[in-house]
Amino acid sequence: MSYTVSPKLLALIGATLLGVFLVQMDSTMVNIALESFRRDFHTDLSTVQWVSTAYLLAMAAVIPVAGWAINRFGGRTAWLTSLALFTLGSLLCGLAWSAGSLIAMRAIQGMGGGMLMPLFQTIVARRAGRQLGPAMALVGVPLLLGPVLGPVLGGVLTDGPGWRWIFLVNLPLCAVAAWAAVRVMPAEHIDRPARLDLLGLALLSPALVDIVWGLSRAGADGGFGAATVLALAAGIGLLAWFVVHALRAAEPIVDLRLFRSRNFAAAAALMFLGMVALLGTLLLIPLYYQEVHGFTPLHAGLLMAPNGVGSALSLTFAGRLTNRYGVRPVALTGSLLLLGVALALTQLSAGTSQWVLAPLIALGGLGFGAVLVPAQSSIFGGLPRESLPHATTAVRVFQQVGGSFGIAALAVSLQRGAAGARDLAELGDAFGHAFWWSAGASALMLVPVLLFRRAQQNAPARTAPGHSEMSLDQ
Repeated sequence: MSYTVSPKLLALIGATLLGVFLVQMDSTMVNIALESFRRDFHTDLSTVQWVSTAYLLAMAAVIPVAGWAINRFGGRTAWLTSLALFTLGSLLCGLAWSAGSLIAMRAIQGMGGGMLMPLFQTIVARRAGRQLGPAMALVGVPLLLGPVLGPVLGGVLTDGPGWRWIFLVNLPLCAVAAWAAVRVMPAEHIDRPARLDLLGLALLSPALVDIVWGLSRAGADGGFGAATVLALAAGIGLLAWFVVHALRAAEPIVDLRLFRSRNFAAAAALMFLGMVALLGTLLLIPLYYQEVHGFTPLHAGLLMAPNGVGSALSLTFAGRLTNRYGVRPVALTGSLLLLGVALALTQLSAGTSQWVLAPLIALGGLGFGAVLVPAQSSIFGGLPRESLPHATTAVRVFQQVGGSFGIAALAVSLQRGAAGARDLAELGDAFGHAFWWSAGASALMLVPVLLFRRAQQNAPARTAPGHSEMSLDQ
């Protein structure tokens, strides 16, 4: 069994990695510039917050389309079309003349970006074969490092040439990504184009938008108002209707029958809980630095660098260890590491030094990488190739909703604790108490980890009879 990635597969990952990395960074870069948007467009903060919300909602809405698109048009066509839409949205955002126009253009950008991550995972998983473990480590790079580097780059561009360059910097990089994809991504012949499940799409996309919006609104408001509860109820209702439909449909837009596999269901649950645990560090620590210690956004972003170091180390070794020892030992180690870090962070106070936080932040990145890589390997290993688009769509749904739930839970907890804080000491304690949500999610991660089959290995994806897709496994 190979523990390294072949040159052809590495070239494919490199060609597609840049586009996904830009999408992940754009999710966090813009948050640094919200005050600049408010000032330049002479509007209020509640309006400019829709610049981030519109992007998030558009990404959630198009996730179900990705699986159908790759089965209908092929990987290269679907990838280049999504990348072109993301590039167009970036250009229009850079040229925005008002808050309303920027919000609308961010929705276009999010529609293109929302499909790139599931397409990326499907394209790589289909071609990884026995190199699945190391390949999944590379697939985790944008998910782990994008949110860390985004605030830093966003602060540099906003303080330097201006906020428009947060979007315009994407243009040459997207052009390079498109050129590289054309060079290394083989064209595909689709024997039987997939049918679009219109009813499933009409149910799942609005369900995700309602749930993500409701959770985002709860986080921003610090509680659950009438509109938030209504949106969440509508989203959950539509999601339940979709489940009933998908279990009966011959070709659903997301095949829920995959969850009959214990390993697949456990990995999906692990991804959801892992996103809740990850957001504790990525969301609360920069805010803690700014609110309690008075650091600038750029300074706070730079202090998150240890998370990137820990993630890089984890991605270097997690794939090889997963291939060698299986999913359960690596994921269990990562979960215990995340739990230990979260419990330590519950003791956060106004007097906590950045030199104490730095190693904890690094260990958090190390732990999440050790969970992410085996979880993704378990999801994709052994699936027939025609099922991979359904698997990646399901994974992205769990990641998106898990991240939104994590943000809402932590933000509501923090705002309720901070509302009664009379000084910095009590404010610091409020941050520590919020980390109990991360600790709880980390503890719950042990349940799906223990459900993994003990002897599971990373089997290559099986090729369906008559499938003409080229393999890059060597």
